[in-house]
Amino acid sequence: MSSSEVHSDVAVVTPRAQTPDMKLEIVVIPVSDVDRAKSFYDGLGWRLDADYASDDGYLRVIQFTPPSSGCSVIFGKNVTAAAPGSAQGLYLIVSDIGAARDVLISRGVEISEVFHDADGVHAGADEPYLFGRRRVGGLDPEHRSYRSFASFRDPDGNGWLFQEITVRLPGRVDADGTAFTSSTELAAALQRAAVAHGEHETRTGQHDANWADWYAEYIVREQAGKELPS
Repeated sequence: MSSSEVHSDVAVVTPRAQTPDMKLEIVVIPVSDVDRAKSFYDGLGWRLDADYASDDGYLRVIQFTPPSSGCSVIFGKNVTAAAPGSAQGLYLIVSDIGAARDVLISRGVEISEVFHDADGVHAGADEPYLFGRRRVGGLDPEHRSYRSFASFRDPDGNGWLFQEITVRLPGRVDADGTAFTSSTELAAALQRAAVAHGEHETRTGQHDANWADWYAEYIVREQAGKELPS
């Protein structure tokens, strides 16, 4: 048998191309009055990243970024053909919806009372949002993440929602990339860990000298949506 006729029993594995990083960084919102919109978003306390106009006056692009957000918004002149005010259901995730709402009120922004959804019941005449259309006043009674909201609009009617999240569902966060966007968010996580750790010491009947490690494990697992230590 010639060398060209020798066959191998070893399977040839074709490497699968690794999925490249894909980071959502820009959302375009349609406005009718560029300067009015700029004043509104600046008034929210968002960071102004750019205000660019072409030499011929045809194009103007303004970019703002909400505090601690990895995604920015762009609006301006001739940047989208969408009707002004047609962007709806734009979610801003907060760890303390009451505090976030108070900040906007202090800045003169009209915002709804905090509400929660009626467990996905699609009824009533309220404007739509992700989980349903029946708005029930007040925080979610069980203080569950993803369930409490407050809504506001920009001058054109583009619709924004605060959504309170303190514990992520499984798979929503990379446990190796645990991060907090504010000292308030971290403090809340530490408080929840402290309560859970107190229950842990009650169950074991002894002081846990390695409480710092326990706290760290609890916080990382909670943010990643994994089973919590007991």
